[in-house]
Amino acid sequence: MGRTLVYPRVQKNTVHRKDDRATYDLHTIHSIINETPVLHISFNSSDPEDPFPTILPMIGTMGSFAYPSADLNDPLECYLHGYVSSGCMKQARAHPESGLAITIAATKVDGIVLSLTPNSHSYNYRSAVLFGYGSLVEDAEEKLWAMQLVTNSVLPGRWDHTRTPPDKAEMASTTILKVKIVNGSGKIRTGGPGDEKKDTEREDLLQRVWTGVVPMWETAGEPVAGGNGRVEDVPEHVRAFRDDINKVNEKYAKTAAVEKT
Repeated sequence: MGRTLVYPRVQKNTVHRKDDRATYDLHTIHSIINETPVLHISFNSSDPEDPFPTILPMIGTMGSFAYPSADLNDPLECYLHGYVSSGCMKQARAHPESGLAITIAATKVDGIVLSLTPNSHSYNYRSAVLFGYGSLVEDAEEKLWAMQLVTNSVLPGRWDHTRTPPDKAEMASTTILKVKIVNGSGKIRTGGPGDEKKDTEREDLLQRVWTGVVPMWETAGEPVAGGNGRVEDVPEHVRAFRDDINKVNEKYAKTAAVEKT
């Protein structure tokens, strides 16, 4: 669509510390969410005797059932996959009108930044936080669409290479939580060490301490056959996923180590 939209900068989502690393660009934030295998969602307990917020690892991805042609530049919902009896889904079910207030967080580490002094050490990273209201997907067509969306977000094309559609028992035991996003923000660090002037002027430190970046990236290994399937050859969609994700992750981490954005 060629548009670049941004989330509104409000008190809840505005980045204050190192705000030069902040981004409110939808495409960037949505990409971080989609490229993070496990998201962490948090919400407050409805039990007045429970003082602790709940935080859960979940699988999710951005999408729009209402506007199928929407891309990462557009406002999207976050679809989260869960079990019907989970605490999160129960609480969302208890808030059918307003939705359950949810925070979604994602982080990818791209390198270890080694500086002259421990205080200046850091990571190269990409992070995103979304705020929204979650409600259960009740429409059967949207639920099936979301299940396919989430499945293919884990490994592209996987839905069409399995036994689908899910049967009645599987549909009944699976719940999809759709989070309508209110706002969000991202934060990114790239580049090498950022040492303080008091250290860069010390020749003894410059001669003694190695500084630089150790690039880090998620790597998909050689597929290992298992289970009851009798297909011996690894299918092309699995191999293509492994090769593509390894190339993309390695290229980004190595570029991030030397190019500051």
